[in-house]
Amino acid sequence: MFRFIECATKACKGIIPLHLLNWMIDMKQDIRVRFAPSPTGPLHIGGVRTALYNYLFAKKHQGTFVLRIEDTDQIRSIDEAESHILNSLEWLGLSADESVLNPGNFGPYRQSERKKLYRHHVDQLLKSGHAYYAFDSPEDLENMRMHEKEAGNYTPKYDQRIRLKMKNSLTLPVDEVNRLLEKGENVTVRLKIPENETITFSDRIRGEVSFKSSELDDKIILKADGMPTYHLANVVDDKTMRISHVIRGEEWLSSTAHHVLLYRAFSWEDHQPDYAHLPLILKPTGKGKLSKRDGAKFGFPVFPLEWYDQKEEEQYAGFKEAGFLPAALLNFMVLLGWNPGNDEEIFDIDRMIELFDLDQINKSGAQFNYNKAKWFNEQYIQSMDSEVIYDLIRSDFPTGDQSFVLKIIDMLKPRTTFLNDFKSQSEPLFYPPASYDKHMLKKKYKHEHKEDFQHIATMIRAASPDRDDIEKAVKRYIVDGELKFGAILPVLRIFLTGSMSGPDLFEMISLIGNSNSADRIEEGIAFSSHIAVNG
Repeated sequence: MFRFIECATKACKGIIPLHLLNWMIDMKQDIRVRFAPSPTGPLHIGGVRTALYNYLFAKKHQGTFVLRIEDTDQIRSIDEAESHILNSLEWLGLSADESVLNPGNFGPYRQSERKKLYRHHVDQLLKSGHAYYAFDSPEDLENMRMHEKEAGNYTPKYDQRIRLKMKNSLTLPVDEVNRLLEKGENVTVRLKIPENETITFSDRIRGEVSFKSSELDDKIILKADGMPTYHLANVVDDKTMRISHVIRGEEWLSSTAHHVLLYRAFSWEDHQPDYAHLPLILKPTGKGKLSKRDGAKFGFPVFPLEWYDQKEEEQYAGFKEAGFLPAALLNFMVLLGWNPGNDEEIFDIDRMIELFDLDQINKSGAQFNYNKAKWFNEQYIQSMDSEVIYDLIRSDFPTGDQSFVLKIIDMLKPRTTFLNDFKSQSEPLFYPPASYDKHMLKKKYKHEHKEDFQHIATMIRAASPDRDDIEKAVKRYIVDGELKFGAILPVLRIFLTGSMSGPDLFEMISLIGNSNSADRIEEGIAFSSHIAVNG
């Protein structure tokens, strides 16, 4: 059900849907959105969805999609992580209009290169009284937390009450403040949260959201190393980069009150962006946020590309290496929290752009269903031209004979989930079995049928290479001999491939070749006779 508001113009009588009003507002301004990952680790699948939603919204409104690298945490930032982010977005096809690789007019696009800008704005806040210097050492802060817990406050925070008990420019004499600033140790700058206020803002997904200032702490906005924290940097950057909409994860919702106060402190209320906080992506169980550990636990990737964690000395698989198509992954991801308002499930990127609407994003978390992701990949593979698939995986085959490989792809497509499956499932077409499924052979192979298999091998060797002719000849022999299909065909499959699984039996014979297929059947007969005698 849509929410409605009264139309304020004489030209409009009655009411208009809020989602239409939002669309009208969006169309009146230059749409600029940003995806702003921190390069402290690889790009998580949750970040992919955030990037995708920002990209779709920008393209829907002929806007600009900005990629900003938020590397203010210099201790935890990793060069390889930034490369992983950039390479992942490139593989997914989510190209930024402005980025470190494609600068526009609002750079630099790496926060570590914008320090002077942040310092300038911090000085403004200090001068206006909306921020203050803090000189507390780590020991001072730990003692504060310990005393607060002893007094029964089990969630201590540096707030309007605590600030007056700490070592900062609000409690110390001016000459002591100057001395400590000159000394330069443990100098941070904190945002001064006003007392007894309610901070309210509108969220495109959650409606009106309010926080009491008594619930907020005096966040550090400039660290002792001279780098800003996320709270200051993202506000300054969003303003100076003219960001119109901030579309980000639900985990940042509780910080938005601080950001609203920063806009107010800078007198930037007219430049405050529209907010849209996305629901969490949940574990397959539906309980808790999906993490990288869940991939190892449940057996699926959580990163677009593989990632080696040097600290943990552990390799994490990526969706690309698992054999996913980027378009299929995006199709799966777009539906984790958004629905198109109809029964469609398969969308190419142009259709996503056409249908995407912030007002159709759900508030509740979206459960990660890996089987559904696999289903999408199957649909995309099955609908692709074999020539396109060949161009993607040609190096997986031990032959450059394109026409032969295309026949293999055509045969395997209907039963393929991952791109990697083409290589593994086609190996029996190039190489005879290195081993046989002994358990199934003992179960299926009957020694009294040895001569039947020998006759079938001879018949195949002399038959036409046409798949249908081979099938007719083999099945006619089975019927004429009053044999059972279940006693012959599964064993032929094991002789040809080593196992019971695989594509169409007669198409395999046609592709392997009559002579090679007959050789394999004869080798299988010899092996089966041996284990029948020797066990």
